[in-house]
Amino acid sequence: MKTGVLAIIPARGGSKGIPRKNVLPFGGYPLIAYSIAAGLRAQTVERVIVSTDDEEIASVARAWGAEVPFMRPAELAQDLTPDLPVFQHALRWMKDNEGYEPDVVVHLRPPAPIRPPGCVDEGVALLRSNPGVDSVRAVLLSPQNPYKMWVINEISGLLTPLLSVPGVAEPFNMPRQSLPTTYWHAGHLDIIRSETLTRVGSMTGKIILPMVLEEDFATDLDTPHDWRMAETHLPHLKGRYILPVEPRNETRP
Repeated sequence: MKTGVLAIIPARGGSKGIPRKNVLPFGGYPLIAYSIAAGLRAQTVERVIVSTDDEEIASVARAWGAEVPFMRPAELAQDLTPDLPVFQHALRWMKDNEGYEPDVVVHLRPPAPIRPPGCVDEGVALLRSNPGVDSVRAVLLSPQNPYKMWVINEISGLLTPLLSVPGVAEPFNMPRQSLPTTYWHAGHLDIIRSETLTRVGSMTGKIILPMVLEEDFATDLDTPHDWRMAETHLPHLKGRYILPVEPRNETRP
């Protein structure tokens, strides 16, 4: 019988927007150390593993307390590789090589490092208290309302509304307050039943509960500009986020 909570941190070496970003210092710590700390500090998480194809990332991850029980195959570390086969590979490897089968998986993405204390345990409790739910996803209020967004028609070159609202002729011309409230997924946290990943073949399933985070925690580090803005914002949080756990050895990378 599957039991336990496994945190998985995907961190490939070939990041393009910010090269080597997983091991670069962010606020004085390697970026990946924040996600490792979120797993290590959670009372409900049994193990924290990093799935990577990169030896330097593996070394830094181990130094900051995570396990790296395997190296990710190169074919699962390409620019367009989705999350699902990476997670299925990790679960299959853990089962085949260690006989370890968690019932819940925590997905912690390094590019969203600023997380409130207790969020992982809160997400796990929310999933377990709702047996019919496939996953819990952390979201924030959308910084821009998508009902006012457009695409350019490839044939005509004209603007076309991205979304419609039933019963509203021109939502893009309506006041923001009259439009549906929307949320975006910056990648801080997903809590997923392992069977959703392995049997259903989805990173979320169809029944997803939200865990709404404060806007202060909105970070998604894809560009150098994102990085600079997020570091500038850190002092304003006054420590209200999960800081990395100091490494177990004396040499900090």
